[in-house]
Amino acid sequence: MKTTTLRVWDRINKFIKKNNLLIKQDRILLGVSGGPDSMLMLDYFSKSSFKKNLFVFHLNHGIRKEAVKDEEIVKRFCDDNNIPCVIDKVSIPLILKDSKENLEHTARKIRYKLFFKYAKKFGCRVVATAHNMDENVETVIMNVMRNPEIKNLSGIPVKRKLSGEVYVIRPLLCIRKKEIISYLKEKGIKYAVDKTNYDVKYTRNWIRHIMIPTVEKRFPNFTENISEISNQINKKIYKKG
Repeated sequence: MKTTTLRVWDRINKFIKKNNLLIKQDRILLGVSGGPDSMLMLDYFSKSSFKKNLFVFHLNHGIRKEAVKDEEIVKRFCDDNNIPCVIDKVSIPLILKDSKENLEHTARKIRYKLFFKYAKKFGCRVVATAHNMDENVETVIMNVMRNPEIKNLSGIPVKRKLSGEVYVIRPLLCIRKKEIISYLKEKGIKYAVDKTNYDVKYTRNWIRHIMIPTVEKRFPNFTENISEISNQINKKIYKKG
């Protein structure tokens, strides 16, 4: 019987190949927050043939008190595995002090701007982020609730252009969150926990912790099925675009 680790590696390998996410000579910048998803992605690539062309970027956004611990988790793993790691510090709460922008939107905008900056600095054609299957399905549900258009079923793109010749890929869209936690426990890998992810006053968290688990009690394959529909629509949209 395969261990969780081998099953996850096998699925990511096939997903990368199926979606043509990488070529042999690619230099890759990993966006690593220190959370479970990004730590699995970091461990996977640190054991892959891409390790010699691997770079890690971590953003200390100053939003949570635990941000310093998140940074330490990422830095320690990179130091232990001889992976170049750059850490940037931005006080997003300070930026938002005199702004009406949404915190999540601002954080994302800054993060992707820095992804491009460091991808260019290290000569990386690819930036990898660790969005998982559950997040994709949550995104589909949120999008459809807000705006009932077919394109909103596409969810999170597997691959998209960031800017110029730099692309963003999401190699973990084939992996469930519960598998990620099992993987990290199996390998004894430390990861950061964002407690705000459990607050169901936020729509995404309500979908994650209440809506989807309720649906899955009756339809166990709900997440996998929605994910597959999303992938099919995604391919058609980006093939046209």
